[in-house]
Formats: sequence, structure tokens, C-alpha cells
Amino acid sequence: MLRHAKSAWPEGVPDHERPLAGRGRRDAPSAGRRLYVTRCVPDLVICSTARRTRQTWDLVAAQLGASPEGVFEPRVYEASASTLSAVLRDVPERWRTVLLIGHQPGVQDLVLSLAGGGDAEALARARVKYPTSAIAILSLSGPSWRHLAPGTATLDDFAVPRGDTAT
Repeated sequence: MLRHAKSAWPEGVPDHERPLAGRGRRDAPSAGRRLYVTRCVPDLVICSTARRTRQTWDLVAAQLGASPEGVFEPRVYEASASTLSAVLRDVPERWRTVLLIGHQPGVQDLVLSLAGGGDAEALARARVKYPTSAIAILSLSGPSWRHLAPGTATLDDFAVPRGDTAT
């Protein structure tokens, strides 16, 4: 689960069309590098249709060393944890590693709902705050995506990659 990178708030721009801010353009590649280094390169990416999430995905993708299939899913925009869970339950079994790029509070709520255990420090940090560009890496215990339910995952890592201001 990845929360989109920091967005800008230009006057008169509808929420769905808000672009990334400068910090977001610096942080998103760092999120991609984090996924690459931790060997969590997705097979499938499910991304909100919002401009800031699509821009986040473009910058993350450039760092992965792979070309996962990407799907822009309207249900992810402004989605609750239950809607996000339904989106993930629709994932075909052939996809083993999935990256969902979405928004607050749905992403944080879903991570906390799914995590039936895991790294205690990571869980504590994810409970307190789920900032922009935050990544939660979860391992599912069920046999397929359709069995996704509260408590059926382990939170393996929670990171908030930040970009180099020189890039």
C-alpha cells in the first residue's frame, strides 16, 4: 500500500486534478527505490484515477527495474477501507505482488484492518500517522486475494521514503 506523494493545492483546481507538489516529485522516486531495494516490485499496480496518484505511479515506476501491469481504478479515489478491500478481492490469483496507490484515510484504515500482526514498531508508526509517500508492505496469509479479510495479513514493513532535495 502506497499513499500518493505530497500534492499541491492550486487555487480553483478540483481535488481529483490536484498535481504533485515539488516535494512529492522528489519523494515518489524514493518510494520506488524503496520497493526495488526491499524486493517488493509489484506484478500489478492498482492506482487511483486522481492526477496526484497517477503522477506518483509514473515516478515510482521509473525506479522499479521492471514494467508491472498498471490499472487506473476509479473505485480507489476517495475509497474507504472496505471499498479498497473489495478492489483487492477482485484481483485474479495470477497476480502475486500487488501495489495499491491510494489516499487517506482509506489506505491507512485498510492497512490497520488487514494487519493481524507483524513488526510491532511498524504497526505503531502506521497507527500514529500515514504520511504522503508512506509504504506499508504486507504479507497475506490466505490462499488468494478473494480471501482477504481483517487480520489476514502481517505488516512486514512501514516506511516513509523521502527524496533527495538535489534531484
